[in-house]
Amino acid sequence: MGAPAPRHRMVLAQARLELRLLVRNGESLVVTLGIPLGILVFFGFVDVLPTDGDPVAFLVPGVLAISAMATGLVALAIQTGFERKYGVLKRLGTSPLTRGSFVLAKALAMVVLLAVQVAATVAVAVLLLDWEPTGSLAVAVVATLVGGGVFAAIGLLMAGTLTAELTLALTNALFLVLLLVSGLAFDPDALPADVAAVGSLLPSGALGNVLRAALSSPATIDWSAAAVVVGWGVVATVAAVRSFRWDG
Repeated sequence: MGAPAPRHRMVLAQARLELRLLVRNGESLVVTLGIPLGILVFFGFVDVLPTDGDPVAFLVPGVLAISAMATGLVALAIQTGFERKYGVLKRLGTSPLTRGSFVLAKALAMVVLLAVQVAATVAVAVLLLDWEPTGSLAVAVVATLVGGGVFAAIGLLMAGTLTAELTLALTNALFLVLLLVSGLAFDPDALPADVAAVGSLLPSGALGNVLRAALSSPATIDWSAAAVVVGWGVVATVAAVRSFRWDG
């Protein structure tokens, strides 16, 4: 038997496999593409949001954050949890692929899918809802991808330590809670002050604030919110790599 392939080649090969699995899963596509785009189109056409100014300009940053959350926290975590339950990951554990490489491959696949979501969101907003981008779209794209990586780490932490059924229940519940308290689909000023303050310290709310600043005119960078996002990412990544179990 020859020597194992270089680590980067193993990671890229596994990432390609993970991406194919995500794309083939119809339920995952509903969560990752259907829900965020549905929110954008519905609230873009139906003027019910308690916001001043262009509702689409308000919605786009929130929908990008929702996309990152739906892909990393829900779709990726649930898929991984059931792969672990059915022994797929246990067989991977006998290969030269380390836990860190596996987590990285999962995150890379998610980032590629999220890039497609970003392109779809911008296309729908511009072509269907007559949105005129302001600020820095490039900064917003980078922030969304980083945010997706953060949620992927949180999702993999749950999938690698909890049962598949518990991961399914908790990720969906957590997605709903974060959606409600982070002010992504509505003005956070409509929330009670204490709830809004807590929401801004969560990765979803902080990511939403980073994206709104990036897409404002003129574009700015909300460094405090960015630090919150990165902090969650570092903690979740270290915890996922250290605690992920191949079987459960």
